[in-house]
Amino acid sequence: MSAPTDVAAAAALLERGGEARAGGTDVMARAATGAAAGPFTDLGRVAGLRGTEWDAEGAARIGATTAIARIAADPALREAYPALTATAGALATPQIRAVGTLGGNLLQRNRCWYFRNPAFSCHQDGGQGCPAREGDHRHGTVFDTSPCVAPHPSSMAAALLVYDAGVEVVRAGRPEETSRLAAADLYDPADGARDHVLGSGDLLTAVLLPPPAAGETAAYRRATARSRAEWPMVEAVARVVRDGDRVTAAAVAAGGVARAPVRLPDVEAALVGGAAGPSAAAGAVAGLPGRCSPLPGTRYKATLLRDTVRDVLERALA
Repeated sequence: MSAPTDVAAAAALLERGGEARAGGTDVMARAATGAAAGPFTDLGRVAGLRGTEWDAEGAARIGATTAIARIAADPALREAYPALTATAGALATPQIRAVGTLGGNLLQRNRCWYFRNPAFSCHQDGGQGCPAREGDHRHGTVFDTSPCVAPHPSSMAAALLVYDAGVEVVRAGRPEETSRLAAADLYDPADGARDHVLGSGDLLTAVLLPPPAAGETAAYRRATARSRAEWPMVEAVARVVRDGDRVTAAAVAAGGVARAPVRLPDVEAALVGGAAGPSAAAGAVAGLPGRCSPLPGTRYKATLLRDTVRDVLERALA
């Protein structure tokens, strides 16, 4: 395993092939089953990829190898971006949050048991077909937009969507340049072969958040099959900006339901201009199940999505 100390060296190593290793909470598990073959480039010693910086307008830049636990516990981030820190504090377990990183969470591979089993081949490993579509897909998508039915597992991506956040990326072959793109553009909901759009040799270096909004309240909720250490069947995050008793802005995103984390613009539109109280949540989510395109085994997720989003809105609007 290579362990570069600067971005240029890390990008050069990644361009030759293999995978980046940050916290290693998933890549090493995939390596054990043959779903990740290496070589691995350890980003733990790369200068400038860890920590939070603030600009004059109060906007934050968070390094890609910043631990999830540090984000969750940062009082300045909690004050400025409550939806982000609420999400960070709820995912995985304390042990995983202590070593898992922001960039690793955004770029992790999906949890499909067919993809991770060497006895099967699928779009994700260069093959053809999706065994889950005709097989056991109980944890699959409820918005059927791709040949692959494995939902993206990044909770932090959903949180970034509600802030219209951006990311910094160093592109392969151009280590001296930094590109910026919307966090939403890291993912293609129609792509059945990739969990994110970055290519070999591209390096995610930071997340860029806008200046904080006054009057913001937020909440996060995940629906799981057990109370601890479980991947969500559905998760939702919401932020609401209010002026007195009226909602002036709303952003709602969901995970565990599509090939990419999704914003829910119809729910947002139903909230803006309305009363800022929890009673508004029921009407805003009423049409959600009808906008889903579930698989036979994920029909339950249509109503679970509605109820999870309602729950998170009631909390954010309280």
